[in-house]
Amino acid sequence: MRELQPPFKALENSAAMGKKTLVLYPSLVVGHLTPMVELAKALLRRGLAALIAVVDPPDADAVSAAAVARLAAANPDRLLPLPAPASPDVGVHPVRRSLDTLRLANPALRDLRSLRAGPGGVDALLLDMFCVDALDVAAELAVPAYFFFPSAASDLAVFLNLPYFYPTVPSFREMVRDAPVRCCPGMPPIRAADMLQTVQDKESEAAKVRLYQFKRMAEGAGILVNTFDWLEPTALKALHTGVCVPGRLTPRVYCIGPLVNGSNRGQSGGGGGGGGERHECLAWLDAQPKRGVVFLCFGSMGAFSAAQLQEIARGLESSGHRFLWAVRSPREEQSQFPEPDLERQLPAGFIERTKGRGMVVKNWAPQSEVVQHEAVASFVTHCGWNSTLEAITAGLPMICWPLYAEQSMNKVFLVEEMKIAVEMEGYGELVKAEEVKAKVRLVMDAEEGKTLRERLVVTKEMAFGGYQGRRVF
Repeated sequence: MRELQPPFKALENSAAMGKKTLVLYPSLVVGHLTPMVELAKALLRRGLAALIAVVDPPDADAVSAAAVARLAAANPDRLLPLPAPASPDVGVHPVRRSLDTLRLANPALRDLRSLRAGPGGVDALLLDMFCVDALDVAAELAVPAYFFFPSAASDLAVFLNLPYFYPTVPSFREMVRDAPVRCCPGMPPIRAADMLQTVQDKESEAAKVRLYQFKRMAEGAGILVNTFDWLEPTALKALHTGVCVPGRLTPRVYCIGPLVNGSNRGQSGGGGGGGGERHECLAWLDAQPKRGVVFLCFGSMGAFSAAQLQEIARGLESSGHRFLWAVRSPREEQSQFPEPDLERQLPAGFIERTKGRGMVVKNWAPQSEVVQHEAVASFVTHCGWNSTLEAITAGLPMICWPLYAEQSMNKVFLVEEMKIAVEMEGYGELVKAEEVKAKVRLVMDAEEGKTLRERLVVTKEMAFGGYQGRRVF
């Protein structure tokens, strides 16, 4: 476990300066680490002191390991040992392995010299939603423990109620795929097929771990959610009225978003960001017409089959629209070809035929800068919540293509309740080129796309009024 100050101006002797001190404890995946770093920045802007304690997992994926390494570079000398499993069971579900690793880190967390209540100690512990067993450390040390929930309040409402709802019904995977399920009082129904992937089979190890996790989250002193009040009134009403956690008080919920990579911005621009070499795709965007480009990017773990890549390419080509597309090797080839072979994996001649109006980048694009670029008009996304908030703060209509985790649930809320996105029909199977073409043209050309953009103007304005002046600690 590393005890780190986040990668911005260090705050030394914060207790002596009279500042409240918070220790932030993220989980093991980059999609949770990134918003927690943004939370630390937000806390610092409000005069609080923030430390981030990071676990060095024994089997981190390359993306997560790189993110932790970047954070560790801020203070490489502040390293604490982690009692990692002697021989991690490769057959254990990743969710179980993640919670087990975090629980084994409890002794190291307990020994943090910063983690003591009272004068010169910490005022609160902020836990990622996966760090539920750290509640035991907080209780032992008499430190208030809050949870940071990096996804939608709508997801939170459903998750908190799931341990009480699920034991009385069949597994979601046994229900009719399109059957609407009202799995939380006060919340709209969700199709069984769109429920969280790891709980589709209620008897599975993953589902049992998730239900344990969701039930323990209700033990926190409060829950900080990366959203803003205007965006999710239905979920916030359910949470505030206490219907999500029957038989006990629901922790107080605080909307502290939107926290996105490069927070504290509210305007579109040419992109380019801070230090480091500017990515070539940003220069390409500079040469494109304003609001003329469709951006396709699917997160740190988003990958498609070889057949699906072919369909996406044909759909983009026939749409006639300009595009910027971040492509990873097909899922079935990633171990052998971590770097995509675009000439082989995309249709013959595709790169040459779309030269000038399309750009394909390998593996990664600077998403936070791309979505803010004035040339970008719409965003084809996997509906990860970080990406969703980046689109909202840029005023971009979304074409939803969920891939894993709670992304299908986010799709439901974005399309049906918030009405700021459309669905790529057929996701989860093979989306045909005609569907890709149709949805790109709908958002870029049709009246429905105009309506989405108009609603997002309002949504963006409300997003940047959401966090100002809100106090939690």
